[in-house]
Amino acid sequence: MLSFLPLHCPPPKTLSPPLLSSSRPLLLTSTPAYLSLRIRSLSTTATRPAITSTPGADPGYYTQMLPSNSNLLKIAMVGFGNYGQFLAKTLVFQGHTVLAHSRTDHSLEALSLGVSFFLDPHDLCEQHPDVILLCTSIISTENVLKSLPLHRFKRNTLFVDVLSVKEFAKNLLLDVLPSDFDIICTHPMFGPESANHGWDGLHFVYENVRIGNDQSRVDRCKSFLDIFARQGCRMVEMSCQDHDKYAAGSQFITHTVGRVLEMLKLESSPINTKGYESLLDLVDNTAGDSFDLYYGLFMYNKNALEMLERLDLAFEALRKQLFGRLHDIVRKQLFGNGERRQILQGNYSDGHQNGAALASASKAERSQGAAQPYEYQGQISNYIDDHSKLKIAIVGFGNFGQFLAKTLIRQGHTVLAYSRSDYFDVARKLGVSYFSDADDLCEEHPEVILLCTSILSTENVLKSLPVQRLKRSTLFVDVLSVKEFPRNVFLQHLPPDFDILCTHPMFGPESGKNGWNGLPFLFDKVRVGSSETRVSRCDRFLDIFACEGCRMVEMSCAEHDRHAAGSQFITHTMGRVLEKFGLESTPINTKGYETLLNLVENTAGDSFDLYYGLFMYNVNAMEQLERLDLAFESLKKQLFGRMHGVLRKQLFENAEKSQVLGEETSVLKVPQNGHALTSYLETLNAQNN
Repeated sequence: MLSFLPLHCPPPKTLSPPLLSSSRPLLLTSTPAYLSLRIRSLSTTATRPAITSTPGADPGYYTQMLPSNSNLLKIAMVGFGNYGQFLAKTLVFQGHTVLAHSRTDHSLEALSLGVSFFLDPHDLCEQHPDVILLCTSIISTENVLKSLPLHRFKRNTLFVDVLSVKEFAKNLLLDVLPSDFDIICTHPMFGPESANHGWDGLHFVYENVRIGNDQSRVDRCKSFLDIFARQGCRMVEMSCQDHDKYAAGSQFITHTVGRVLEMLKLESSPINTKGYESLLDLVDNTAGDSFDLYYGLFMYNKNALEMLERLDLAFEALRKQLFGRLHDIVRKQLFGNGERRQILQGNYSDGHQNGAALASASKAERSQGAAQPYEYQGQISNYIDDHSKLKIAIVGFGNFGQFLAKTLIRQGHTVLAYSRSDYFDVARKLGVSYFSDADDLCEEHPEVILLCTSILSTENVLKSLPVQRLKRSTLFVDVLSVKEFPRNVFLQHLPPDFDILCTHPMFGPESGKNGWNGLPFLFDKVRVGSSETRVSRCDRFLDIFACEGCRMVEMSCAEHDRHAAGSQFITHTMGRVLEKFGLESTPINTKGYETLLNLVENTAGDSFDLYYGLFMYNVNAMEQLERLDLAFESLKKQLFGRMHGVLRKQLFENAEKSQVLGEETSVLKVPQNGHALTSYLETLNAQNN
C-alpha cells in the first residue's frame, strides 16, 4: 500500500534550523499514482490544514514544521555512525529527545549535536526511550540486537530499523523481540549525500509490522512517521517483501554499476557529455558507501542474485552482438568475392581497404603529438552579417543533418542537401534546397561540404562524390563521433587542394533541443590553406557553433578518440547493457536509479550502427570494453569470495564436525561466471541447513 501522511501545524516554536536549506519549502508533494498501489491516509484523526507559507515569507516558516509537545518522542539510536548522526540532526531540530549508543565512542559528536551518549547499553535502556532506532550496518544488526538488555526496556517499546533490506530485518525483529514490543520496518531511501539539500520528495518506505491496539501506541507510531513526513518525504507504505523485490532491481543494480565504473577509474575529460557526467556523479554517490553495505544488499536480499545474473547475461549478449557483427563483416570481406580472396586478404592485413584498420595503418599521416585543448574564442552574437554567410552543402540529410540545418538556416546561411533517401519535402519545409543527384549538388559550388553520414557509410559516400565538380579549395567537414577514422579517410581520398576540418558536436536532437549553450564542440583543423579567405571561411564555419554558445574545444583527433573511448563509448555501453537488462521504473526509485533510467532512455534512441561505429572505428574502444569486462568479473569475485569465506567459517568453526563438513564441501568451488551462481548458492544453502 502507498500512503501519504498529513502534515500537522502546531504553534510556532523558536528553534533555529541548523540543518535545513531555506532554498526550498519542506512541503509534502502531490500524491503520485504508483502502479496500482492503494493510496490512503495513515492518520486516524482529522487532517489538519497543510502548511502554505514559503521560505522567507514568514520567519516562523521552519518552526511550523515542528511537532507539538504532545507528539515529541524520546528516541534512542543504537548505532551512531555517519548515518545515525545524519538522522539525529533532524530529530534534535524537531525537538525530540535523542539518546545514542554505539560500540565506538562517539560522545564528542553526540555532544556537538545535543545528543546524550551512552557507552553502556544498560544505561541507555534504563532511560526507558519510547523508540529504539536501529542504525546499525546490515551485517552487524543481528549481533547488536541480541546484545541489547531487552528486559530493561518498557514492555511495549517501539523498535524501528532503517536497513536497506527489509525481509531480513522484519524476520530478525520478529524472531528476537518479545511479542509485546512494537515493530516498524523502514527504509529512508536517501543519505547524507543525496539529501544534502533536504529530504523533500525523497522516498521513505515503511511497513507497520506489529503495532499494539492501544491508542497511545498507535499515536506513537504515527508521531515517529510524522518526523519524515514533516520534512517532505514521499511516504510509501509497502510490504517488506515488495520492497526487496523492487530494491534488488533498482538499488542493488545502481550500486553494482557504480562500483564497476569506480573500478574503471573514470575521470573527467575535456569533452564530457551529459550522459558521462551522470556516470561520474553515480560513481561519486556510491563510492562513499562501504563494501559491507554493498555486500549486505547482495547477501541479505534473496532477489539480488537474480539481478546480478541478469546483468551478467545482458553484458554478455551485448558483446556477442558486437563481435557477431564484426565477424560477419570480416567474413564478407575475406570470402564474399572468391576470385579476389587473396587480394582482399592482403588488403585486410595492410588495413587500407578496411575502415576499422585505417587508424593504425595511417600513423605516418598523424600530427606529431596531441594538441592541447584550446578554448576557441568565437564571435558570440545573435546574428551573422551578410559577409559571414556561407553556402553549405549537407551530405546525409537524416535526423542529425536536419537538426543542424535548422540552426544554419536560422543564422542566414544558404543550405543545400543531398542524401540517398528522398528528403525533398522535409528540406522544402526547412528552407533547404534538396538535390537527388550528387553532380547537381557539386555544380552549385558550395563553400563547405558538411558530411552528416553514419560512421559506417562515410567512406563509401565520400568516394562516390564527384569532387572534381567542386571548387579546388572547398572545405570538407565531418561531424562523426570518432575522429581519427574520418581524418584518415579525408587525407586518403581528397585531393591535397581541399581543406579539411574534423569536428564533433557532442550533442544531438535530444540533448540539444533546448539550445546548444555550454555544450562541447570539438574540432581539429586538419588541413586549412594559409590564404586569408580559406582561414576566414574555416573560422566563419566554427562561429556557427560559437554563436550558439557552444564550448569550443580544439583537440587533435587522436586525443579526442582517447577521451571518447573512456567516456562516450563507456556511456553507450552501460546504457545498452541496462537496456538489454530490461531496466524499469519502480515505486521507490532512488536518485542514482533515476540516473540509470535516463541513461537508458538517452542511448536507446541511437541505432546499433552508431554504437557499432563507436566500437569499430575507435582504436581505443576494445581496450575499454575489456577493462569493463574485467571490472565486472573482479566485483563478482569480490562478492562471492566474501560469501565463500563467511560460509567456510560457519562450516568449520566447530572442530569436532570439521571432518564431516569438510567431506561435504570439498568439491565446492566458487564459480567464475554468473551463469552457475544460482545452483552454487542452492548447494551451499542446502549444506548449511
